[in-house]
Amino acid sequence: MFGILKGKISDKKVLRLIQEILDSNNKETGRGIPIGNLTSQLFANVYLNELDQYVKRVLKRRYYIRYMDDFLIFGDSKQELWQAKDAIAEFLKTKLDLNLHPRKAIVFQANKGIEFLGYKVFADYRILRKSTVKRIIRKLKKYKAKIRNGDVKPEKLAMAVESWKAYAKFANSWHTANRFSKITIPKN
Repeated sequence: MFGILKGKISDKKVLRLIQEILDSNNKETGRGIPIGNLTSQLFANVYLNELDQYVKRVLKRRYYIRYMDDFLIFGDSKQELWQAKDAIAEFLKTKLDLNLHPRKAIVFQANKGIEFLGYKVFADYRILRKSTVKRIIRKLKKYKAKIRNGDVKPEKLAMAVESWKAYAKFANSWHTANRFSKITIPKN
C-alpha cells in the first residue's frame, strides 16, 4: 500500500503521516487498518485501483463493476470468465498479497440477474431488489410515525426520501423512484 502511495505522493510529511496510519494496524489480526478507521475506505479504493487497472487494461474486460472489495465481471462464456477469474486470482496474490474468497468468487449465468449492492444487475441494465424497496418502505413508515409522535422533524424524512431517490436513479426503476417522489411529508 505504501509503495503505491509513494509513487503518487511526493510530500515527505504526508508520506510520514500515511506510514503512521498504515502502521496503526488492526489489533485483532495484526494486519491492515481497522475497518472503523476513516482512511480504510480511501486506502482500500487506492489499493484496489491496481485491480481495476489490471482488469480494464490488461484483461480488457468491458463490463466490470467494483464497490470496495466486491466486484462483478460480465462475459460471453463461462470459459472466458473462468480464465478471467484465474488471472485475477493470480494478480491479486502476486501483486497485492490478497486472495479471492473461496466461496464468494463464483462464475455463473447472469440471465436472471445478480444481486449486488441492493440492485439486481444484468449485463445491460439494473433494477432495484424487491427487498431493498420493501426495506425503504418500512423505514419511511417508521419516519412518518416518529414525525407524528414528535420524535423526528419532517426534514429528516425529506432527507431520507431525497437520499432514496438519488440511490434509485442508478437503476432502471423509473416507476418505483417516481412513486417515492410523491411521498407527502407530514407536519409534526
